[in-house]
Amino acid sequence: MNAHQQFMEKCFALAEKAAAEGESPVGSIVVKDGLVIGEGYEKSRQLKDITRHAEMVAILDAVNKGQDLRGAVLYSNVEPCILCSYAIRHYKIGEVVFAKLSGEAGGTRAPFNVLTTTALGLWGPPPTVRLTSQ
Repeated sequence: MNAHQQFMEKCFALAEKAAAEGESPVGSIVVKDGLVIGEGYEKSRQLKDITRHAEMVAILDAVNKGQDLRGAVLYSNVEPCILCSYAIRHYKIGEVVFAKLSGEAGGTRAPFNVLTTTALGLWGPPPTVRLTSQ
């Protein structure tokens, strides 16, 4: 099992936990230098806060621990949405790996490709984006 597969398996396990709690089945982790520095799963319903997507929870987990996310890798079992893509760009996460496209609210495809556009100079270049089956 390669590193991407290992980290994606963690996302799938977190997604199962979210589903068991009545949330959308999404799990996410932030990895830097091969170590998980943040993790989260969907908590929007539980916390009554639409911003608590799995990616946001994982990013905030890392940030609240004092981690520098520049160059980190964010893994998610689902493509980050526009909201999460903004945070990924803001924190200068260097790579995003996900297993499933999320549809019209996904952040990688036009017209709302916040994650992949080069037209937003304030953040620098976009992260590397990988769609993987695992």
